[in-house]
Amino acid sequence: MNKPSGLMDWESLMAFQQATIGEQAVIVVSATPMFGVKFIEAIQRVFTWCGQPLMVDAENWMAHPGSANTLLSIFTHTKTPTNFVVLSGDVHYSFAYDIRLRFRRNSPHIYQICCSGIKNTFPEKLLRVCEWADRVLYAPYSPLNLFTKRKRMKVLKRDPDLPGGNRLVNSTAIGEVRIGDDGVPTEISLLTGEGKQVHFPPPEDD
Repeated sequence: MNKPSGLMDWESLMAFQQATIGEQAVIVVSATPMFGVKFIEAIQRVFTWCGQPLMVDAENWMAHPGSANTLLSIFTHTKTPTNFVVLSGDVHYSFAYDIRLRFRRNSPHIYQICCSGIKNTFPEKLLRVCEWADRVLYAPYSPLNLFTKRKRMKVLKRDPDLPGGNRLVNSTAIGEVRIGDDGVPTEISLLTGEGKQVHFPPPEDD
């Protein structure tokens, strides 16, 4: 009870890898994001070290070393699918990331899309503090990235078409994703409880 969940054991992850090897494109439904907000994950790691993972709901993939390393090895495998779309929820805010492998020309294209939740939202002030800290501490060229398990990956965060410049959308919503024949998302958006549609256009660096 004082350890984070591994979400999938080693055998299940190996079966997952065997099912995806050789495919051109794969859609993965993961209850929690495979690539989340690093600062929030760091806070969860601190509470886990103190033996209190349930206090901060430490159920992210990176919280369990075995599951995290195995998952990352799947994405870095030379025969991994060209396009990975990961659909997630559970965290009570929404975002979209484009992930590539550093220093590899034929990097797979990984799209982490998270929409959460239909009813609950994150405490607004706390989320903005966490987002600001994530921007400052884990900027693309921050040395702190070298201490994360995802140091071999380049994460490009999509900016929603909302005023204020926040990348984490804190609103009850349902996600809408349109995917092309090649497995690449052509449109990522949210339908919010207020009746608005929020779009996540591709990052400029993509």
